Amino acid sequence: MLSANHVIERLASYNYSTYSGVPCSFLKPLINGVINTSTLRYIPATSEGEAIGINIGAYLAGEKTVTMCQNSGFGNMVNPLSSLSYPFKIPTLLIVTWRGQPGLKDEPQHEQMGIITPKLFETLGIPWQLMPTSLEKLDKVLSVADRYMTREQRPYGLIMAKGTVDNHDLIETIPQIIERTTPKNKLTLAANSRLSRTEALECILETLSGDEAVVATTGKTGRELFELAVKPNNN
Repeated sequence: MLSANHVIERLASYNYSTYSGVPCSFLKPLINGVINTSTLRYIPATSEGEAIGINIGAYLAGEKTVTMCQNSGFGNMVNPLSSLSYPFKIPTLLIVTWRGQPGLKDEPQHEQMGIITPKLFETLGIPWQLMPTSLEKLDKVLSVADRYMTREQRPYGLIMAKGTVDNHDLIETIPQIIERTTPKNKLTLAANSRLSRTEALECILETLSGDEAVVATTGKTGRELFELAVKPNNN
């Protein structure tokens, strides 16, 4: 069994600095350890797909990222991994817990995903290894994962079984921030009085100096943005 601090220290040695994910009891030691480490950032997500989006943004800002979730939520990552991370070659180290691992007793809702978790990684074309329980083997696995992500610019997966990381208490707590908003009926305008998507994009572009990186979805917003912001130095 590994200690959370040892795992985090090894990841830090490869310059992983931003973590995002959705909690799981298997992941609790790692999440607590990251929160306890002042040099690291943990950004909680409301969904697994959102965690991928958060870490894509962090990567574009120059950070190396770790995305964590339970395998029952791994399916929520399929779309952003295949339609955003894959075409734009944005890597993240995926740590996915193995609930419902075949041969181990677990809740019935984890049974099918437990069976197909490795196959889901393979279907997505994401190489994976079982997260080891010794530091020596962990070093080897992280070395392979980091070399792959550096070379291919694709995600790499670690499947984490129950009991891989020892318990770790949360020392520091995040101060509670209460935001209060006043609802306003901004959408009561008639449809023909609202900005079109193209007009909204034009308003945004007018505020830019010209050297910013603008990231949009891969749908019509991205295509319209390309048409509006086409420049001689664009490829």
